[in-house]
Amino acid sequence: MKLRDGTATRIKLLEAARDVIRMKGYTATTVDDICSAAGVTKGSFFHHFASKEQLGIAAIENFGEMAAEIFGSAPYTALPDPLDRLLGYVDFRAAMLEGDIASYTCLMGTSVQEVYATHPDIRAACDQGMSAHVAELERDIEAAKQLYAPDAPWTARSVGYFIQSVLQGAFIFAKAKQGPETALESLDHLKRYLTTLFKKP
Repeated sequence: MKLRDGTATRIKLLEAARDVIRMKGYTATTVDDICSAAGVTKGSFFHHFASKEQLGIAAIENFGEMAAEIFGSAPYTALPDPLDRLLGYVDFRAAMLEGDIASYTCLMGTSVQEVYATHPDIRAACDQGMSAHVAELERDIEAAKQLYAPDAPWTARSVGYFIQSVLQGAFIFAKAKQGPETALESLDHLKRYLTTLFKKP
């Protein structure tokens, strides 16, 4: 029972850190904020994590695992054509841009923009997590390239990072504009651009 309770408390803290940091930013988020959102005591917090930074890194890793599950089971992954899967990924990301802004923006992007120069371990965790997601996309990009643009000078890896650059920029404008309209337009342009890279009959 204690083991299950301890696991449940850890999950609550990870989820609270994910949500509060996306809403307030890493620096403005306090241990008290996280404990309040999780409904746990400070003693429970420090039983599981030695510091806010340690929790921040664990939350980033947990966010990556959650994202892998969401995108790994998304409908577009069942499409037989890799280009259709790639374009379906963009559509899927666009469909996620609804509700509260903090609920659809990226914990990794939010964190690394703020602390890249002051918290190298958090920066490294964000880089690893975002790059792992790019690597997942890279497989479909490379397969589509082999089918429709085998002689193109660009690499699948560079296109994967370009897609994520557009997405992170879209999240920034969703925050700046306090709504998803500009972000959605950016993803529409991203989809148009991707179709120009491949010469699908």
